[in-house]
Amino acid sequence: MAAIINEWAVIMIVLSGIALCTGVYFIRTGRRVLHMRAMLTASALATVFLVLYLTRLGLGYEKVFTGPPAWKPAYFALLISHIILAAANVPLALVALWNAWNGLKRAGNLDNIEAPAALPFFNRHRAWVRWTVPVWLYVAVTGWIIYLVLGRWGEVVTS
Repeated sequence: MAAIINEWAVIMIVLSGIALCTGVYFIRTGRRVLHMRAMLTASALATVFLVLYLTRLGLGYEKVFTGPPAWKPAYFALLISHIILAAANVPLALVALWNAWNGLKRAGNLDNIEAPAALPFFNRHRAWVRWTVPVWLYVAVTGWIIYLVLGRWGEVVTS
């Protein structure tokens, strides 16, 4: 069961990364409503991933690196940076979403984001996502790399 959960977790985080990139594209092309939908989709998929990942860990399913010893330091450097930034990404994303939500509430709709009551929240949202998006993308890509490496050079351990 844990192996199936693991596969679904991977699917969710890949889809989340695609939705994230799509959302960035939409905002850069001025399509705010599509941007909002894509980012909410990315956030929901990332949340489902996290639940599945934690469930898998709770079931005691884990893979350990069994690849070439010379690659171990590089693998662990990648893994450690992934874990640290994944943990940091949760509050980054939550603050970005919170500011967007509060800005939208005060604007009434996405055509009115320059409203005086909304503007400070959207400005903070923009400031936060300058950090959140690159961190989120790094975490997603390194997660995929780790998954592929462990698929080739990983051994399942169960507790």
